[in-house]
Amino acid sequence: MTWHRQHLLDLQSLTPEELNTVLVTAQVFKKVGERAIKKVPALRGKTVINLFVEPSTRTRISFELAALRLSADVINFTAEASSLKKGETLKDTLHNLESLNADFIILRHGASGAPHFLSRFARSHIVNAGDGAHEHPTQGLLDTFTIFERKGRIEGLNVTILGDILYSRVARSNIWALVKLGAKVTLCGPSTLVPRVFESLHPQIKVTWDLEQALRGADVVNLLRIQHERQRASAFPSIGEYASLFGLNAARMKWIRPDALIMHPGPINRGVEIESDVADGDQSVILQQVTNGLAVRMAVLFLLNGGRASELGI
Repeated sequence: MTWHRQHLLDLQSLTPEELNTVLVTAQVFKKVGERAIKKVPALRGKTVINLFVEPSTRTRISFELAALRLSADVINFTAEASSLKKGETLKDTLHNLESLNADFIILRHGASGAPHFLSRFARSHIVNAGDGAHEHPTQGLLDTFTIFERKGRIEGLNVTILGDILYSRVARSNIWALVKLGAKVTLCGPSTLVPRVFESLHPQIKVTWDLEQALRGADVVNLLRIQHERQRASAFPSIGEYASLFGLNAARMKWIRPDALIMHPGPINRGVEIESDVADGDQSVILQQVTNGLAVRMAVLFLLNGGRASELGI
């Protein structure tokens, strides 16, 4: 299947068929990363600009490496060293970059909806690398791909997302990808960060503030860090209290199925949402998520450029 989208702005608008196309294409690019020569010429002559108006390490490096593996030219653009600090608008920045013949603009921005706004004016492909507390599409895709790779399916799985749901763009992207592909999603955390309104998004979403109930029977547990930078005020008394009530430790691992996956999008706050022995344990797939992020982002860039996995001959 060929994508007919110019941009990747969110997962809420993607169909199950489009999501599956990314998963299948990512499988092909995962094999590229295992070869001695890890490059393919799929984006030769194209220019990818990483426009990160909000700090990032893993996501920016992953997109940069994905573009390089596809043989594209890559420019990293940070807000701190740009005319955005001088008052230039985001729209004018876009037009200036497109005047330099940019083909892809990977945008991370603190304002929810910023990629959607730019897409109204863009000739290039806009890829949302995280916008405020709205969505983080490629993180949702790589998490879903990791589950699919390890479990062989998404449909019918019980996935628990634990932590700061209210302010998490990762949670929203994961929720949309998972329910569209037939998983059941349980959201858990402090009641101040996991409001029941999330249950209205889809019949396959359940909210609980009981950690044991959330963990028992889960096939996957995806842990999220506390988004202090997006909270207007502290949503719970202390980090210590959060860790004591909702942190995943060895004792609580006894509630989890022995074949359940432990996931985390990073950065990990060891001793808060997860103890080190769990993060580094046999059920953890946290580093596999990082590896899979590269394959997924290669797949997204390739598909937006009109490519098909069947053309690669890999």
